[in-house]
Amino acid sequence: MKRGLLRLVSPAGAVQDAARLELARAHLEALGFRVHAGAQVFARVQRFAGTDAQRLRALHDAARSKADVVMMTRGGYGLSRLLPVIDYPLLAEAIKTRRQMWVGHSDFTALQLALLAKAGVVTFSGPMAAYDFGDKTPDDITVDSFLDAADGTLEAVGFACNDAPRGFDVTGILWGGNLAMVASLVGTPYLPRVGGVLFLEDVNEHPYSIERMFSQLLHSGVLQRQKAVLLGQFTAYKLSAHDAGYNLDAAIDWLRAQLKPHGVPVLTGLPFGHVRTKLTLPHGVRTHALRDGSEVFLFFPHAGH
Repeated sequence: MKRGLLRLVSPAGAVQDAARLELARAHLEALGFRVHAGAQVFARVQRFAGTDAQRLRALHDAARSKADVVMMTRGGYGLSRLLPVIDYPLLAEAIKTRRQMWVGHSDFTALQLALLAKAGVVTFSGPMAAYDFGDKTPDDITVDSFLDAADGTLEAVGFACNDAPRGFDVTGILWGGNLAMVASLVGTPYLPRVGGVLFLEDVNEHPYSIERMFSQLLHSGVLQRQKAVLLGQFTAYKLSAHDAGYNLDAAIDWLRAQLKPHGVPVLTGLPFGHVRTKLTLPHGVRTHALRDGSEVFLFFPHAGH
C-alpha cells in the first residue's frame, strides 16, 4: 500500500546509532511511506541534534514541507530550550489545515503540550524512528496502531486493566505523555489547563522521583482537575536496600490515596512509554474512556490527522 511522505526530524537528542535510523527508514518505506531524512537528523552538537537554531529550523521546515507525517527520530532532551521561539501559528496551520500528523514521545511531549496550550492542535503520542522502527523487527502492535493513526482510521484502543473502578465511564481531553516533561512545565504558559484524561509514563526515574513529580502535579492542582489518570509504563529504574520495600506500587498507592477524596481514579496498564509495545494515542482529542469487563477502552472518533 502506498502511503504519503514521512519526514524525519531530530528536535532533541543526537541520534546515537545511525544504523538504527537507516533500518527505520527501510521499515517505513516497506510500509509504503516515502521517507525524507535530511542532514539535520544526524547532526550533533554536544548531546543535541545540532544547535538550537538548527533544530528549530528543522521543526519549521517540516511544517512548511509537503510531508503527510512528521516523525521524531528520538527523544532525549532539547525541546524545552526551543519552546519560547517556536512559530506556533506555522505548526498549527500545517497540522490543522494541511492535516500533517506529528508523532513521537519522550521529550516530544514538551512540544505536544505547548502546541495544545498555544494553539489547541492535535498531535500523536506514539513511535519514533530510531527508537521503535530501528529494531530488527518492529513490534506488530506498535506498527499497526501507528498505521491506523497515519491512515486516519484510528477510532479506539483497548487494554487490559485490573484496577478500573466498576462503572468507570468518563469523557474528556486525552493529554499528557512523559511525566518529567509534564511536571517541568508546571507554572509555564506551555502547560495546557485541561481537565480530562491524563496519561503518564517515564523512564530511568526511581519510584520516589516519580512520586515527587506526582506530588508536584498534585500541589499545583493539575491532578485534581482530571476525570482520570492513566499510567503507562515506568521502566529502567533500580531499587536498593535503602528502599526497604518502597517501590513503584507504593508510589501509585500514595497517588491513589491523594486523589480518592477528589474522585479521580488512577488506572494502570496502558501500553505506552519507553517500551517496545506502545499504542499511538491522539494527544488533545476529546476521548470517551470506559471499562468493559477486564479491559478499558478509549474511543476518539475525531482523531483523524
